[in-house]
Amino acid sequence: MNSSFQDLIDSDKLVLIDFYATWCGPCKMLFPILKEVKDTLQEEISIIKIDVDKNQEIAALYQVRSVPTLLLFQNGKVLWRQSGVVPKEEIIQNIKSKNIS
Repeated sequence: MNSSFQDLIDSDKLVLIDFYATWCGPCKMLFPILKEVKDTLQEEISIIKIDVDKNQEIAALYQVRSVPTLLLFQNGKVLWRQSGVVPKEEIIQNIKSKNIS
């Protein structure tokens, strides 16, 4: 596995990974939602986009079978997982309820 990816998810800071594909319509709909989430939570979270076509090993490791799929990590553990387009409020609520720092 990519060691820089491992370093990212091992952080004690919350990291939201957006598994997406360039050809995916719903992924394009999720992009502005994630921008609003980042604007709202600022330094509370890192948001990383991972193209499943270019990172098949990582996508397979986390059993990402559909895009978009969001995974929330802290200290290397998956705290929350959701596939499909998710409303901003639901993403923020899940992040805030999982933030253990």
